[in-house]
Amino acid sequence: MDVETESIPRLELEAVIGFNGHVSSGLRVHPDNEHMIYPLGCTIILKRIKDGKQEFLHGHANNVTCISVSKSGLYIASGQVNFMGFKATIIIWDYATRTIYTELVLHKAKVEALAFSPNDKYLVSLGGQDDGSIVVWNIETKQAICGSPASAQSAGHSLILQYSNTNDNIFVSAGSGTLRVWELDLANRKIRPTECQTGKLKRTVKCLEISEDDQFIFCGTMTGDIMKVNLKTKLLNHCGPAKSKYSMGVNVIKILKSGDLLVGCGSGTVTLCSGTNFKSLKKVDLEKAVTSIATLGDGNEFFVGTEAAQMYRFSYENFKVELISTSHNDAVKDVAIFGTSELFATCSDEDIRVWYTGKPKELLRITIPNVTCNSVDFMFNGQSIISAWNDGKIRLFGPESGKLMLTIHNAHTMGATAIAGTRDCKRIVSGGGEGQVCVWELKPHSYRLLEAMKKHKAAVTCLKIKSDDTECVSASSDGTCIIWDIVRFVVRQMMIANTLFRTVCYHPEEFQIITSGTDRKVAYWDVFEGKSALRQLEASQSGAINGMHISQDGKYFVTGGDDKLVKVWDYMLGGVTHIGVGHGGSITSVKICSNSRNLVSTSADGAILCWKFPHLPSS
Repeated sequence: MDVETESIPRLELEAVIGFNGHVSSGLRVHPDNEHMIYPLGCTIILKRIKDGKQEFLHGHANNVTCISVSKSGLYIASGQVNFMGFKATIIIWDYATRTIYTELVLHKAKVEALAFSPNDKYLVSLGGQDDGSIVVWNIETKQAICGSPASAQSAGHSLILQYSNTNDNIFVSAGSGTLRVWELDLANRKIRPTECQTGKLKRTVKCLEISEDDQFIFCGTMTGDIMKVNLKTKLLNHCGPAKSKYSMGVNVIKILKSGDLLVGCGSGTVTLCSGTNFKSLKKVDLEKAVTSIATLGDGNEFFVGTEAAQMYRFSYENFKVELISTSHNDAVKDVAIFGTSELFATCSDEDIRVWYTGKPKELLRITIPNVTCNSVDFMFNGQSIISAWNDGKIRLFGPESGKLMLTIHNAHTMGATAIAGTRDCKRIVSGGGEGQVCVWELKPHSYRLLEAMKKHKAAVTCLKIKSDDTECVSASSDGTCIIWDIVRFVVRQMMIANTLFRTVCYHPEEFQIITSGTDRKVAYWDVFEGKSALRQLEASQSGAINGMHISQDGKYFVTGGDDKLVKVWDYMLGGVTHIGVGHGGSITSVKICSNSRNLVSTSADGAILCWKFPHLPSS
């Protein structure tokens, strides 16, 4: 973050909706059995199990790829991905103070896996396929002890690491056609590998678990079977199940105190199986691939994380499942707030979700497979949700049932990109990828195209309608912003700037509009005389401004963009009053609730952040 912004007050973060379910074993339970730990973009979230209170660890500059928690619970380690040619950072966090203990930089491009030694002496890290090395770090001195290529040249890439449960000098690595037991020789600063003999079996190992007494290694494979290897002799002991393999590979294994195994599969099945012959005892099917299983206490309860960015709580006794958290697993494109501010809707690939603002909770999910929703809004009377989709259709849904009420087919040839509804709820204005702005009249069970207005030469990115329903403003990537008369269907005003406009807002008194885009500036324009900007503010040091919204009293507006910062501005003074730090990806959309109490921002990593709006509404 820039030096100038450090003195500016921070926005208070009230809640975060999001979980990166693609990180293998990314969901962990801290040894204190009070907190869950999981990644979201560049952030690591600590969530109290009892009441859901969240804390955040900020430090990574790019997406977190792996997480490990030390046995004592004193440290958390996390690794990230980086751009090709740059080094990827490992951060060790001090759990008690929630601060960075140290940063370790050696691996290129990506950190694949991390593991702590049982007595917190060492941390072992595995680089991604562009790095391919294993490094052992001394936690006390914060220095690397030694390193080695992770796998033999004849074998594939290593994917996973696991430390012994009793010995600080022994750990195991595995991956595509490789399974190695490593021994640390501290005196000579070397790590020495021994290949495990699996005979004719050639497998890609996706997960590892070592039994409590360090006797056996359990390896889950992409083929859908489990290999049991003796850690001392390094020989294959057993491989199973013989007949019905686990569908789409074994992604995660957890050993229970009873000796049985919990297995998470690529097909979304969680299975309790025997530790001796790997036969299935109980199983439950979930949505999308299981990527994490974390046991709570003695294993009577456990948490499961899936690729659909959902978390479940299981009871071991009756294998009953409870869905405890849901979120988007892809970039969130847009957010819309319902008039009363109690509800807000977000859209992402394939789905629209409606959330309750008070304690962010998913109330409704509308899914349409294989198409992307680009923009969403509530009709003013709250009787329908209007949405623009990349297949060129506009769809209207019931806000309670989620039922499809109306589809406008072939609304735009290159996908519908922006949408807005009039106050009288009789018309919809939509913008498309080809640059057309269309006005539609809604009838009880049908629709009529009133006019298709073509002036823009590129995609329409944002639409806003004036409160008296007589005009609207459209922003486009072609560098023009046009005010349209939507009664006579003519151009009233055209603003031109050297930028790709991303967002536009009417001031509540509607004598000015503000625009922003890729030139990183917020421009004020006069609605009646819009030839040149009245004023320009430098809104960001780096990256485009993607979202902007103005408060109902017109005194403040908020921006968010590729610099990942939410900024609250004073409209008249043109200065930043507050900054929100928390997003791990580019901010795609921001909205202020109509009661000016909350502020919702969404980002490209699937996160939805709810902030407390810092200024009280003027009466």
